Amino acid sequence: MSSSTPVSSALPAAAAQVALLQINPTVGDLAGNLRRIVEAARAAHAQGASVAVAPELALCGYPPEDLLLRPAFLAACEQALADCAAALADLAGFHLVLGHPRALSTLAAAGGSDVRTHDRSRSWALQGCLNMASVLSGGRVIASYAKRELPNYQVFDERRYFVSGRDAGLDALVFEAAGRRFGVLICEDAWFDEPAAAARAAGAQVLLVLNASPFHLGKQEEREQRMAERARHAGLPLLYSHLVGAQDEVVFDGASFALQADGRLAARAPMFAEHTLMLTLDAAGAVSGACAELPSLEAQAWGALTTGVRDYLGKNGFPGAIIGLSGGIDSALVLAIAVDAIGADKIHCVMMPSPYTAEISWVDARDMAQRLGVRYDELSIVPMFDAFRATLAGQFEGRAEDTTEENIQARIRGTLLMALSNKFGSIVLTTGNKSEMATGYCTLYGDMAGGYAVIKDVAKTLVYRLAQWRNRQGPIEVIPERIITRPPSAELRPDQTDQDSLPPYEVLDAILSMYMEEDRSIEQIVAAGFAPADVERVTRLIKLNEYKRRQAPVGLRITHRGFGRDWRYPITSKFRA
Repeated sequence: MSSSTPVSSALPAAAAQVALLQINPTVGDLAGNLRRIVEAARAAHAQGASVAVAPELALCGYPPEDLLLRPAFLAACEQALADCAAALADLAGFHLVLGHPRALSTLAAAGGSDVRTHDRSRSWALQGCLNMASVLSGGRVIASYAKRELPNYQVFDERRYFVSGRDAGLDALVFEAAGRRFGVLICEDAWFDEPAAAARAAGAQVLLVLNASPFHLGKQEEREQRMAERARHAGLPLLYSHLVGAQDEVVFDGASFALQADGRLAARAPMFAEHTLMLTLDAAGAVSGACAELPSLEAQAWGALTTGVRDYLGKNGFPGAIIGLSGGIDSALVLAIAVDAIGADKIHCVMMPSPYTAEISWVDARDMAQRLGVRYDELSIVPMFDAFRATLAGQFEGRAEDTTEENIQARIRGTLLMALSNKFGSIVLTTGNKSEMATGYCTLYGDMAGGYAVIKDVAKTLVYRLAQWRNRQGPIEVIPERIITRPPSAELRPDQTDQDSLPPYEVLDAILSMYMEEDRSIEQIVAAGFAPADVERVTRLIKLNEYKRRQAPVGLRITHRGFGRDWRYPITSKFRA
């Protein structure tokens, strides 16, 4: 039932089972997602669940982006919803709460919408859609709710696609199952007081929250803290069903959880794994269930990165990965992540030495490839580099060698890797980190050439921490110690190190974090104790190299602000601060 009228708060006498379905859908794979949802729901029912809760937009995958502007997509989602209800029709007394989109025109045709939006024209709104949760039972949709609070920050742009349930004239949703009244919220709704208060006023005794909340480091602790505030404020237990898996740039970490009415943690699912969290609601309203520990920050980052690589390659049908292995720390880290994500048998590493490649780089690259058991080949770029220089000698006569010749080496390597990718179908994983992407310490059509930027949002200082963390996991150190301890170098000219062109990474990354992630001004960063020359240099490089980042491959986001969906700065700009 859907109601906004307060009802009795009497609690039931018997315990009830609720399942949180932590699943990994693929955007647009309606048949595959439907199969996943039905299988998880049936398994939960077999374990005694009367209610199962799937994540936000689980039916179509999240975020579907401009697919939501296609009427055919919304129509297909509507059919999949009906198919899901029919597939569970034989489960007597069972209720599935499922996230899905719905066209406003469909809702209006059914007599269920009175659009009250003021920031869009009514004609546009009727062509828009709602981010919905529907309750399926007995082979049909018995009630529906539309998300009220639409986030439009960081990676979110939901106001581009959705109309608020408030503007669509849809009230709070409370439904009865297993002798209890469950109120339904969707993700951002639970970060505000009003939607939960409305559900409680409508008689809810338990809050169910469907979520697709992108991961960044520290996000789970923030979620649990904010949801604890919501549970305490509403005075109701809160059950949080969360998506898992990766979609292009964003990754979802799972870790679905349950809170008591006083905000205490009652149960938690594992991170970065499909899982059904079974919960018991006792007669007094208390919640119980298994409680997984939260991993360390490094383990969370590793889980996000491996999940991102596994899902990007798997969901897009790539048979494997190609990595340019240099003997340096960045490519070593990318290789270790890729092996953990998809297995050594699917990876081809290529060492491409130049005239400036140190002997220890050869040795360390071979050593790591052998430790991990990946295919390893060496393709010298010396003949090609000599040919380029000979061809350009007349044009460059009288000019000293500079970054031009360095970039030629990087572009030769990029061409070789992309040729292997074209011939065999595997994707090239680029190896540039966030510090390099920020400052432009990378070459367009060279080391930036490839299909997926694995550590695009991993600052250099975190690169080292992750390498050391992975080596501690055993049974062997997968990254040779010398790769970690050597001064980093692009090896594009004699005796080159990164610090010839950049401040120490501890300084660079701290300035980068304050300027790019925290939006602090140059003056504020200087006031924090950093040398004015370093601050001016780093922030100038960040602004100058926006044109490179716009042409970089898509890559994973693991911080609260990465160079991607949530960084949209102009290429042409004279603003200094």
